[in-house]
Amino acid sequence: MHHLATALQGLPPSCGPVRLVAVDGHAGSGKTTFAGRLAAALGGAPVLHLDDIASHEELFDWTGRLLSQVIEPLGRGETAHYSPYDWHTRRFGPPRPLPAAPVVLIEGVGAGRRALRPYLAGLLWMELPHEESWARGRTRDGAEQRDFWVRWVVAERAHFTEDPSRPHADLLVAGTQQGYEVLPGPGSTAGPYQSVTHRDGPSAVC
Repeated sequence: MHHLATALQGLPPSCGPVRLVAVDGHAGSGKTTFAGRLAAALGGAPVLHLDDIASHEELFDWTGRLLSQVIEPLGRGETAHYSPYDWHTRRFGPPRPLPAAPVVLIEGVGAGRRALRPYLAGLLWMELPHEESWARGRTRDGAEQRDFWVRWVVAERAHFTEDPSRPHADLLVAGTQQGYEVLPGPGSTAGPYQSVTHRDGPSAVC
């Protein structure tokens, strides 16, 4: 993981002084766990979870809120303040700070969407097929979320059909028994990512 962290820290700032890095993928693909481990490797980088930005009424229609509450302040080098959504009470809570750190991670389905890509220093895609990801998500959330998952799958399919992220990913991240394998993504170019993109052998695990 430290090789990837070093490469990301070496990228030029993309949103004011911030290197904004997105971790996208299907629901249930392991984005939150991976982002947490990457944040630790980055020395405690802030992580914005898109579950805090979305809501029951706006599963994907949250771009304006993210831009105004997070992207614009970070672009000015200021601490952003966003109101996290509570999925149990169905209400937005009190503002939470997000500092303009050297690297800030945004993780969640749609983190690599078209409207956000101009502000990203890097886009990572969790490489797990949607059916396997959704099955993991359903198991994680249990029977009480069955109806929500029916609605979610329809919404996610529609989102990625209209605004796919994977074709623009700089890196693909696949889970292995030893950790993670990081490979060049469809949108990858040579440069700072080269040192972390290995296809075979133990060196592929970061």
